[in-house]
Amino acid sequence: MDDIEIRDQSIRLGQFLKLANLIESGADAKAVIADEMVSVNDEVETRRGRQLHDGDVVELGGVSVRVAAR
Repeated sequence: MDDIEIRDQSIRLGQFLKLANLIESGADAKAVIADEMVSVNDEVETRRGRQLHDGDVVELGGVSVRVAAR
């Protein structure tokens, strides 16, 4: 599992998916989240604006990445 470093203490899920290169655009984020393809800490997440914090694990399509705050 890769750690993806963020600049602040939190980041929105849609932004994080793009930062982690799991999707290519905000429109892609909206689609995969609406289709319940994204999980945060092993729970399906349907809110694109969900705030993620250090240690949260995001999974999409069998790829898991962890939020790492500076």
